[in-house]
Amino acid sequence: MSKASKSIHFNMMPGWFNGINRVWKYSYPLGSRINLDKDNLIKTARRETGLTDLGKDFWDEPLERLLKSMKEEAQLHPIGYFISKKRLVNLLSTRLKAEWWFKKHPSILDQELYPITLISGLQRTGTTKLQRLLSADPDTRSLLSWEALNPSPPINGKDNRVKFARTSEKALKIMAPRFFAIHPVEHQSQEEDILLLDVSFLSTTPEATMHVPSYASWLESIDQSPAYEYSAKLLKLLQWQSQAKRWVLKSPHHLEFLDLAKKYYGNVQFIWTHRRLTECIPSFLSMMAHSQSIFSDHVDIEQITNHWLKKTTYMLDKAIQFRKVNGQEELFTDNYYNSFLENPIEIIRIIYEKIGIWDPSLRTYFESAEMKNVRGKYGSHQYNLADFNLNNEQIKNNYHHYVSYFNTNNQNDLI
Repeated sequence: MSKASKSIHFNMMPGWFNGINRVWKYSYPLGSRINLDKDNLIKTARRETGLTDLGKDFWDEPLERLLKSMKEEAQLHPIGYFISKKRLVNLLSTRLKAEWWFKKHPSILDQELYPITLISGLQRTGTTKLQRLLSADPDTRSLLSWEALNPSPPINGKDNRVKFARTSEKALKIMAPRFFAIHPVEHQSQEEDILLLDVSFLSTTPEATMHVPSYASWLESIDQSPAYEYSAKLLKLLQWQSQAKRWVLKSPHHLEFLDLAKKYYGNVQFIWTHRRLTECIPSFLSMMAHSQSIFSDHVDIEQITNHWLKKTTYMLDKAIQFRKVNGQEELFTDNYYNSFLENPIEIIRIIYEKIGIWDPSLRTYFESAEMKNVRGKYGSHQYNLADFNLNNEQIKNNYHHYVSYFNTNNQNDLI
């Protein structure tokens, strides 16, 4: 952004939501402030599950650094603190329950992971639509939202994971109704597997939902292997619960760590999604602003723009380096947004033929899923570059390496 740009603050939450935050904040002197202390969070998770073992490979530094950044930088409002505590306790509980299952059924970890089709591209490039269509294949196993929130089955009692996710969906619709026009978080639909990396507190989810620059910077400086290694264990736990022949997963997060996905997930085919940067970047920045307003009433558009222009460039450069240096071109299929929207079934056929599993009888499943995939179900998402003090030339300059790499044949315009 130019030095002359002004800091623009963003708040799209309902009036009642802001009112609760104001009243709650006034009551802080009475002791109503939520405590985000590592030991307290772990103690709470252990009490709620009745379990104690987080696993021999549990590393508490990521959680400590995340909490420090949240408390010192994120400027969370009271509801933001409340949601964060619930989420962090749930992640710790997930790990406690997973370790219990791994001990009770060692054969879970003896499984081979299914072959994985891994969709990864910049945010807002059609990854969700592509995953949901590919998941229509009856031989495919995808990660549903309710599973992503709670991949570990309960130790005893009724399995309320679907109910929990449905309640979370309803709560989000009430708190942030406009968010569903950007990214519909439906409890029975497919969701990003980045939520499995969250269980190790090593993912870009925090920086996508709040201002945590010190945590984000530290995250780029360390080896992410523990997160990928543990997410592979959780995938085995999930496929032990419901079998298929292959996985279809997706998250833009993987662009930065394609080498680790290949190392820990084994048989992986990557689908790299692409879209005009002048469309996907403002769409993504708008989504980040909406996401952060769920947690803080100090959402700075300039901070979000500066952070994510740098971050997405870094992610793309890392992905291109993996693709070039490691000679992994045969592992990739490129999927361009406009072509995909024009003829999604044909694009899926091309993807399947490259993997070597195309069967003409599958066309019926994909066509049926496409008919159900109604665009604009929750309204339209309005955004443009000017909202973030950006223009086409700035986008072109910022992403010149990516554009030059994929526009060598001038087949697809990325600006």
